[in-house]
Amino acid sequence: MAERSFKKEVQTLKIGAGEEFRGEGILAITKALLQSGVGYVAGYQGAPISHLMDVLADADDILKDLGIHFESSASEATAAATLSASVMYPIRGAVTWKSTVGTNVASDALANLASGGVTGGALVIVGEDYGEGSSIMQERTHAFAMKSQMWMLDPRPNLACMVDMVETGFRLSEASSTPVFYQVRIRGCHVHGRFIAKDNVAPPFTLAQALETPRRDAGRIVLPPAAYEHEQEKVRDRWPAAVKFLKDNRVNEFFAGNREDIGIIVQGGLYNNTIRALGLLGKADHFGKSELPIYVLNAVYPLISDEVEDFCRNKKAVLLIEEGQPDYIEQNIHSILRKAGINTPLSGKDVLPMAGEYTVQTIRDGLRDFLDNLPSQLVSTAKAEPVAKPTVEQPIVFTSVRRQQLADIIPPRPAGLCTGCPERPVFSALTLAQEKLGEHHISCDIGCHLFSILPPFNLGATTMGYGLGASSASAFNVKAGKRSISIMGDGGFWHNGLTSGVGNAVYNKHDGVIIIVDNYYSSATGGQDILSSRADNDNRSTNHPIEQAVRGVGVKWVRVIDRTYDVSKMRALIEDALTCADSGPKVIIAQSECMLNLQRREKPAFKKDVTQGVRRVRQQFGVDQDICSGDHACIRLSGCPSLTLKDNDNPLKDDPVAHVESSCVGCGHCGEIAHEAVLCPSFYRADIIHNPGRKDHFLNRIRNTLIGKLQRRHRERIERVTI
Repeated sequence: MAERSFKKEVQTLKIGAGEEFRGEGILAITKALLQSGVGYVAGYQGAPISHLMDVLADADDILKDLGIHFESSASEATAAATLSASVMYPIRGAVTWKSTVGTNVASDALANLASGGVTGGALVIVGEDYGEGSSIMQERTHAFAMKSQMWMLDPRPNLACMVDMVETGFRLSEASSTPVFYQVRIRGCHVHGRFIAKDNVAPPFTLAQALETPRRDAGRIVLPPAAYEHEQEKVRDRWPAAVKFLKDNRVNEFFAGNREDIGIIVQGGLYNNTIRALGLLGKADHFGKSELPIYVLNAVYPLISDEVEDFCRNKKAVLLIEEGQPDYIEQNIHSILRKAGINTPLSGKDVLPMAGEYTVQTIRDGLRDFLDNLPSQLVSTAKAEPVAKPTVEQPIVFTSVRRQQLADIIPPRPAGLCTGCPERPVFSALTLAQEKLGEHHISCDIGCHLFSILPPFNLGATTMGYGLGASSASAFNVKAGKRSISIMGDGGFWHNGLTSGVGNAVYNKHDGVIIIVDNYYSSATGGQDILSSRADNDNRSTNHPIEQAVRGVGVKWVRVIDRTYDVSKMRALIEDALTCADSGPKVIIAQSECMLNLQRREKPAFKKDVTQGVRRVRQQFGVDQDICSGDHACIRLSGCPSLTLKDNDNPLKDDPVAHVESSCVGCGHCGEIAHEAVLCPSFYRADIIHNPGRKDHFLNRIRNTLIGKLQRRHRERIERVTI
């Protein structure tokens, strides 16, 4: 169950030639694939292209009607290997994943694909997860494109341009027999706009035809001596073909300015931010008309030497806006200009940061420095305006001093697990187990459970990649007084963990503990179904238990807990795994449904029932402030967002008391942890009844009568003591 449904929006994918398409970037990219005659699409979800996978899944009927095969791949490597269908056959194929981690996973398949080359167009749509909102290490796909000689498009975040670049990518791939990267940032994925659509096109050569008429060319297979010829072919044939195609089709764009002595070269994906930054400096109007000429690199690799030379020749200064490090494009342009004998000064990382996301503010500051440092003869006309001409509120500049002032006032807010997350009690139990048995080495994994490294749990020493939690503990397979602990989620387990983690542990007789958190979905990437999902999926095979897979590769010691909120049982299992005499890997499978997906399903049904007068009961927890001691250990062992503090009304108690806010989803973890940690019994559960029946009203009267009597008797006792 994905976090967002596109069932309604995908109907716009059916519109034909001449009609106007309005929508989001990911929908536009999907429409472009359909218009390009793609034969098959595959991929693995992950920000910022998770919703692209969700759109493709929701559009499965439309794809089938056109004869297009769509597959949610087991991993990025699986998706990349799918493109082998375009090696021998003239079939257009596209795959998508989160980069750069996804590209790293797919590197083996991509390297082979790029070496042998393709016959049909092969497009790799990579979600460039770069910048402050990213969840991964900060690297660029550009390096892989250079290493494997795969061409890279970085389209301007404009729907018409993005759609055109999809078809251009396929044609570029076919013209140069090379797979092509199509890079899209989060702003491109979710930008809204419009474009004039074309008719959807069924693939002219289908997968079924390929099966009926198999082809084979040993020269395309990466084995000596063919592999040596592939390298020569890249330089001798494919590169020149790509450059010719890019020049002939004017893939890169030139926007004229009011002056010709200064210019800007910018990656396509940064164009919108650049125009906005120019506007803030009074160098562009509200419609994007720039005072300075701009050369937009919709194709960032390879660069077109002739275009770079023509743009820079006779200019007194050029600024290159290249996001990220190293400065691949800047080095390339310097080489082009110097070899051509062009001495135009090129600025880039000297006025812009070497690393970090190029936000509008960052580009604005770099542009100001560039313009203010121009040669004296250019300063009078080019100097940046001290105040932006558009009357808009300027962003606050956070200096180091101001940041420290804010840090002294505002408490830190580390990322954490959702309210009611079933993974939270796993880490509460692990914390309690370590309090008894001492600290252990813990290897973490990619996924929601990675938040356990942050407060309040502070668990885990490393994370090496998706599904590599168990592998990360491999070096600790030594005889010692303590066992290592590793953690992975169900998504990571099916992605990579079964073979490289669990299978490896069995093969090497690893005497460690592996905790597999099974929340029924690939929750960290948006709640997509996986092999072990409990949901029935019309297009996928689900309900394959992790336990069977684990036992299938040879694990003997396997324990399954089907309700992670039972902290006592969870704690006992962890302690048993850490202390038992059994050798070999110990696997604990902790199962409970992702609370977000549970709420997405239950809340609409609950609201509908209540509206129709059906009796429904909602559970919520609370804290009796008269009993709460103010110790706050419940918060330290839980960290639930709905569990907070409030002022104590008791004048004899100075400390604030625990408080459960209305965002509580009634998972019961706070009460469970209070009991297991032998804390105060101040937690209570309230059953809120909607549309109560006669029995509910009758029981309520009895309860109120009994409570009233007890309260009166309590008051009478106090009065007697007082007298």
